[in-house]
Amino acid sequence: MDLYMMNCELLATCSALGYLEGDAYHKEPDCLESVKDLIRYLRYEDETRDVRQQLGAAQILQSDLLPILAQHRQDKPLFDAVIRLMVNLTQPALLCFGSVPKEPSMRHHFLQVLTYLQAYKEAFASEKTFGVLSETLYELLQLGWEERQEEDNLLIERILLLVRNILHVPADLDQEKRIDDDASVHDQLLWAIHLSGLDDLLLFLASSPAEQQWSLHVLEIISLMFRDQNPEQLARVGQGRLAQERSADVAELEMLRQREMAEKKARALQRGNRHSRFGGSYIVQGLKSIGERDLIFHKGLHNLQNYSSDLGKQPRRIPKRHQAAQELSTQHRSALNVRLFLRDFCSEFLENCYNRLMGAVKDHLLREKAQEHDETYYMWALAFFMAFNRAASFRPGLVSETLSVRSFHFIEKNLTNYYEMMLTDRKEARSWACRMHLALKAYQELLATVNEMDMSPDEAVRESSRIIKNNIFYMMEYRELFLTLFRKFDERCQPRSFLRDLVETTHLFLKMLERFCRSRGNLMVQNKRKKRKKKKKKVSDQTVASGNVSYSAEELEALWQGLAEQLQCCTQDPELSVDSMVPFDAASEIPVEEQRVEAMVRIQDCLLAGRASQALSLLRSAREVWPEGDVFGFPNISPEEEMQLLKQILSAPLPRQQETEEGDREEEEEEEEEEEKEEELQVVQVSEKEFNFLDYLKRFACSTIVRAYVLLLRSYQQNSAHTNHCVVKMLHRLAHDLKMEALLFQLSVFFLFNRLLSDPAAGAYKELVTFAKYILSKFFALATVNEKAFVELLFWKNTAVVREMTEGYGTLDGRSSSCRAAAWGPEEEAQLRELYLTHKDVEGQDVVEAILAHLNTARTRRQVIHHLVRLGLANSVKDFQRKGTHIVLWTEDQEQELQRLFEEFQDSDDVLGHIMKNITAKRSRARIVDKLLALGLVAERRELYKKRKKKLAPSSTPDGEDSPKDFQQDLEDEEDLPEEESEEEDEKDEFLEGEQAHGHCVLSAASLGQDLRQEGFSVPLLWLQNCLLRAADDREEDGCSQAVPLVPLTEENEEAMENEQFQQLLRKLGIRPPASVQETFWRIPAKLSPTQLRRVAASLSQSKEEEEKLQPELRLSINGEQGPSEEDQQENFLLAHKKKAGLESMEEEGAAGGKEHLKVVPKKRQLLDSDEEEEGDEGRSKVPELQAPVIPKKKRYQIEDEDE
Repeated sequence: MDLYMMNCELLATCSALGYLEGDAYHKEPDCLESVKDLIRYLRYEDETRDVRQQLGAAQILQSDLLPILAQHRQDKPLFDAVIRLMVNLTQPALLCFGSVPKEPSMRHHFLQVLTYLQAYKEAFASEKTFGVLSETLYELLQLGWEERQEEDNLLIERILLLVRNILHVPADLDQEKRIDDDASVHDQLLWAIHLSGLDDLLLFLASSPAEQQWSLHVLEIISLMFRDQNPEQLARVGQGRLAQERSADVAELEMLRQREMAEKKARALQRGNRHSRFGGSYIVQGLKSIGERDLIFHKGLHNLQNYSSDLGKQPRRIPKRHQAAQELSTQHRSALNVRLFLRDFCSEFLENCYNRLMGAVKDHLLREKAQEHDETYYMWALAFFMAFNRAASFRPGLVSETLSVRSFHFIEKNLTNYYEMMLTDRKEARSWACRMHLALKAYQELLATVNEMDMSPDEAVRESSRIIKNNIFYMMEYRELFLTLFRKFDERCQPRSFLRDLVETTHLFLKMLERFCRSRGNLMVQNKRKKRKKKKKKVSDQTVASGNVSYSAEELEALWQGLAEQLQCCTQDPELSVDSMVPFDAASEIPVEEQRVEAMVRIQDCLLAGRASQALSLLRSAREVWPEGDVFGFPNISPEEEMQLLKQILSAPLPRQQETEEGDREEEEEEEEEEEKEEELQVVQVSEKEFNFLDYLKRFACSTIVRAYVLLLRSYQQNSAHTNHCVVKMLHRLAHDLKMEALLFQLSVFFLFNRLLSDPAAGAYKELVTFAKYILSKFFALATVNEKAFVELLFWKNTAVVREMTEGYGTLDGRSSSCRAAAWGPEEEAQLRELYLTHKDVEGQDVVEAILAHLNTARTRRQVIHHLVRLGLANSVKDFQRKGTHIVLWTEDQEQELQRLFEEFQDSDDVLGHIMKNITAKRSRARIVDKLLALGLVAERRELYKKRKKKLAPSSTPDGEDSPKDFQQDLEDEEDLPEEESEEEDEKDEFLEGEQAHGHCVLSAASLGQDLRQEGFSVPLLWLQNCLLRAADDREEDGCSQAVPLVPLTEENEEAMENEQFQQLLRKLGIRPPASVQETFWRIPAKLSPTQLRRVAASLSQSKEEEEKLQPELRLSINGEQGPSEEDQQENFLLAHKKKAGLESMEEEGAAGGKEHLKVVPKKRQLLDSDEEEEGDEGRSKVPELQAPVIPKKKRYQIEDEDE
């Protein structure tokens, strides 16, 4: 339907209202019902607001409703209905549409409604209309609370809402084209309010305790009345022009005159005295055109300096999301009579209403009686009227309600909330930025008022100021606020005016803080530090006695002499009870079959504690629980053999768990609950320290903050003198006081300085010119010493680079080893040069891997590459990229080839291995498996497991296949490698080649952690360990588990999560990478139990030596033989290629007397896809019957992704 053609029902309804004859309006008999029908039509309008637009186009409000309002106010039902209809018609367009529509057609409807609202506002600028509203409101307020009915309160509220809606309509600047000191539509509306006496009624409502319910409505109307007004200018209205204002105006005019004279002179130089018949063309040497030839210039030589290659080009369009935020508020100087009225209104409001009204509004906000975002009106009123009071005649008593530490806290809390919402709610970021700007202006005015109190002649006022400043400067939140706002400044959401106010507020805060520190001598401030209280682990007496103390061989021998006598008596004691000793923990998550190592540790602890009878009882009980394998001796063992077995257990280096014993579970749970409560109370550790102003100033020495200041300095011509002074003062503090002038050594800054120095009106910016010359002189002085200073101009710098730039490169290498890797010595550099020159020309070999294999000192790949570049042996890090095919897409021919190879080798023992050897386009094992699954050739991964031939030690999986965990581990490990490298590893299936490739295998988690510590990732590793422990605690407490994302909140942790070596460690620990586009963070899988998480976390704090100590392979020898047979050596040689070197032992076949041996098998690294590898976890969890007694090591869990 065409909105410009009125609906028949609407037309009939509007015709039934009445008609205007001259100045008299004649209403129809059905006028009241017609008004109610219009209200009902508006209730059911569509999303385009069609009814509202048709009524606006018909000018119903101007031609019917306003005359009815003015001439028929005695008809109370009609008057109430007309007010209801006008409130609905004049409600803001944003309220109608919810937000500014982005779709073009809806945006057209939005603008059309806004146009009709502006016409309504112009129609309301009448003294007669506001006179009727004022009289009605006055009569209603005359009624006492016992006489006032509910309908009366509704009418009061609707009148206030109608005034609010009319004042809220924005001005149409393009249509009005008003200048300063001219009366705009808004000024005409204010003058009508003044003439009607409505302003006095507003003051009455603001000051009367009985009318407190209208506080927020009154405050909103007042804020709209003073929109676009400057409080300081209003305060000086009628006082005449001060000498300072006149001098400022003269300086501004002189600056404009100088610019105009410079432009005239430049134009005169471009024009010749006479016309040249020979314009000519010139070749500009050194300036290349598109064809790599010298540029041909066809204009006069006087235009050459203005030549640019961008002339005539279409400027690049900036995307809307990257455009700078537009200024929403503009200042307008109203007509003189309006400004005088507003000045008097402000004075009366401050004297009679401000404290009471602000207290009532604050109470509404705290009790949540207000609507959402109503606190913005409170903050606007605080900033506006405190600024007016400070500029007029400063009287602190008039604003005492908002001049307290509580006001600072309220503003700071809301400012922080707006800041956080701006970062999280990106769709409404600009709205939150506007609210944050209001809060910042309120905070600025609070500081300015406290600063003004310092200059008061009244001692009591100065003392109050000192108390407020003491509280503000003491709290850490107020000092950190400005640093936070600067670091997160985003010019796409926050306009330039916000940056200007932020710079001026920071300048004022620093000035007050510096002056306060000088007057006090020393200032104690609050320091807050987040501290996580580590839970104390309950350690048993046995652990203290044995786990933390290492015994030498002589001490153990002396201890055994005393135990031997006790054991001889105990072995002959027939009454020794076995039933009372239980060697396993029934409440533990670890199965009983896998608790043999813990039982043996308990026996050793009893021996070390001198409890021989208890150790013997535990040994006999364990023999009954685990009879298979004769780990704790065979059933008919003699007493002498039993003592020999106990002696071997005493001296054996058993692996001990780092976790707590789970014996007293109930007590531990109670302790954990208490500790969690303490953690909630002690999340932040509060302490005091002496404040150092220079240390605080160093926090501003950051490239992000400097860039914000330079951004504001670029508009120095539009800035006020005070704003330019604030910018220069901060930059001077950084450059001069902190000796950090190199922070400003940046090309864009120098370009700005050049524009400033060549400005014809540079004489008006003496501070800026002096500072620019100071910075340039420092740079050229540094350039004589540091030739790379010109290259550094291309980059913004942090303090570390500034220090290197000024003090010499390499000065930061002397930092502690905990933060950086160990420095390269001369011998290491010589060895590195020699190895690089030896291996760089070898074809088919990774130079860095070869260097790492022969280096005497443990170094990472990244350290070697960076040092090769630093020594000049290589040009870039990119020269050492790992070679890989990086094939992603499969062609149709490759899919057919894969299908053919699968059909050919599907009955073989190693389907996947044969496919990888015969496929043309080499790909990793994981890629081939995924493609086989996608083509439907296999239903699940277990069909691709490698089939094994049965050996002496039967595997735990049927048919001798690879275990799913080993297969999955192969895939995960190969995902970490480039495809070509993984293919090379697949070719090394022979047993002897596996020994040679031992040094090039994937590092264990502990080794990776050690390398990352050398790289300077100690803090991220500690953060990762804490995340794992917290996840374990949460899962243990809740009883259920779900995937937990790892969210880095600091820049250091963020950089670590992007590091490839750190990501490799995460994969080793079983942490899942983002699975899809919707996921951003790595996640701790839900399958990991609390015990597994704690074990993984414990591995991060262990060194390589400790890890190897925790993985021995034990054999118990009863007769004391130490030399293994040849079959033992061969089988142990095969077991060396197992993953993670499990605690297993093979029983020698045919050995006389079934003798057992105790020996330690060294840990071997995993070889990918070795044909000789055995099952890992399954093999360790079950001991074959033909094997000798073994002690399985602590269970290693295979971690899999959730979706697999």
